[in-house]
Amino acid sequence: MNNYSQNPILRIESLSQSFVTDAETLHVLRGVNLDVHAGEIVGLLGPSGSGKSTLLHAAGLLEQPKSGKVWLGGKECLSLPDKTRTRIRRNMIGFVYQFHHLLPEFSALDNVAMPLLIEGVAQKTARYEAVRLLDVMGLANRVLHQPAQLSGGEQQRVAIARALANKPAVLLADEPTGNLDPNTAATVFQSLFDLVRIEGVAALVATHNMALTSYMDRVLHMSGGLAVEQGSDRA
Repeated sequence: MNNYSQNPILRIESLSQSFVTDAETLHVLRGVNLDVHAGEIVGLLGPSGSGKSTLLHAAGLLEQPKSGKVWLGGKECLSLPDKTRTRIRRNMIGFVYQFHHLLPEFSALDNVAMPLLIEGVAQKTARYEAVRLLDVMGLANRVLHQPAQLSGGEQQRVAIARALANKPAVLLADEPTGNLDPNTAATVFQSLFDLVRIEGVAALVATHNMALTSYMDRVLHMSGGLAVEQGSDRA
C-alpha cells in the first residue's frame, strides 16, 4: 500500500440516494463514506443494481443525491450552484464508460486532443499532450488511426487518454473493461494503472471483474447500499 497525503482528493460523506417507484421507495445508497487520494486506484465492486453507477454519478456531480456531501480538492460541491458544479466537473473530473464514445471521423490523436482544444489550448500544445498520453497508453504507433481501425482494447485506451487530457484531479470509470475479453481487459487496466500513477490522479473504478482487483490499492464492495472496504494485496 502506498503512503498518501492526509487530505484526499475525493471525499464522499454520508451519501444517500433513493428512487420512488409506483410500488416502493428504492434505497440505493444508505450513507456511503469513502476517500480517494492522489495516485490511488480504489475499486468499487458489486453486481448490477448494487449502486455502483449511482455512486459514481453522484461523485461526478452528474446526479444530486438525497443527502450527503461530495468534496473535491477540499471543496464541498453538492451545495454549489449548477453552473459552478458544471465548471468543477469539466475541470476536475475525467469520465470513462463501458462504451468508448470516440468520434469516428477523427484520429486517436484528435479524439484525445479535442477536450484541450475545447478549453482553448493551442493546437500544437494539445496535439503534443495527446501524443504523450497515447504513448503512455501504448499507442504511439496508432495515433493517426481512426476508431474503426483500432481494436476494442485500443479504442478504450484512447478513451482513457481522452479522459485525462485536461489533467483532472479525479478519474471516475464505470465498467471501463466491461466489453472486453479477459486478456484485453487486463492489458487495458494495466495501462490505466500506469497512467493513474504517472498523472497522480485519484481514480474510482466500478467493475464486476474480480480479476482486476490485483491492480487496485483498495477494494470497496457495494452491499446494502454501503461501500464496505476489503483489503487488497497490491503494493
